[in-house]
Amino acid sequence: MEKLKIAIAIATAGRRDVLTETVRFMVHQRHFPDEFLICPAKPDDVDVPALQQLVPQLRIISSPMGSSHQRNAMMEASSADVMVFFDDDFLPAPDFLEETERLFLALPDVVVATGDVLADGATTAGLDFSDGFEALASAGPNDLPFQPEPVYNGYGCNMAVRLAPVRRFGPRFDENLPLYAWLEDVDFSRQLARHGRIVKSLRMRGVHLGTKKAGRSPGRRLGYSQIANRVYILRKGNMTLKGALEGSAANLLSNFFRSAWPEPWTDRRGRLMGNLIALWDLARGRLHPANILKM
Repeated sequence: MEKLKIAIAIATAGRRDVLTETVRFMVHQRHFPDEFLICPAKPDDVDVPALQQLVPQLRIISSPMGSSHQRNAMMEASSADVMVFFDDDFLPAPDFLEETERLFLALPDVVVATGDVLADGATTAGLDFSDGFEALASAGPNDLPFQPEPVYNGYGCNMAVRLAPVRRFGPRFDENLPLYAWLEDVDFSRQLARHGRIVKSLRMRGVHLGTKKAGRSPGRRLGYSQIANRVYILRKGNMTLKGALEGSAANLLSNFFRSAWPEPWTDRRGRLMGNLIALWDLARGRLHPANILKM
């Protein structure tokens, strides 16, 4: 029976304990990964002894800080056929890698596949591990038909990538998108879309906890990235004008109207200020994603 070499790859920052608990859950995959790579932003972001006890073959990959740098470093270090990028707070169903292999074997023209996020704490106050376990359990048996559907891009918290076209054609996560690298998953997906299909499979299931502890950019930086990164990706040709305008407007309006009564877990005023600074830089011809490094 044909098999693929599958790698799990996690770029992490500031979530040492969350990462350990996530890996503790991931070791129950029915198809255990052939490679398990973790790339931390800083050495202290990983509890190496605890992780190596869970995954003896674990490899810690070094790179400069930033999600794009970290993901690229893991692709360069891997010999896998398919790399599955998981966030450090994503809980894949036990058959996630099994379903990933099935999809990539059955559909050789697929270059990126993303799964069904059963619950996403990124849009709320966040979920704890017990919430995640409950959401997975309540989903029931995986009896959905095998009918992957086309999508514009993979979702970075659970994105499987066929590495052959990466090695052949050289697409990379754009390292001009610094730190959390807002929308780097869109940009990378559209680079690969020139070489194959991007799909979503409802049989690849998981829960994104959306942990609000550390690891993400402060409000002002993220607000700037919400505008600057879209404009930058649009100029590269990897986002539609409609997508850039609608996405930027949605972020700006949401931050504006919610800044008076912000959610406790979201720095709406900081994001709004970042949006406005980005628009001012756009008007002056000075807009660039890397400007957040000066904030």
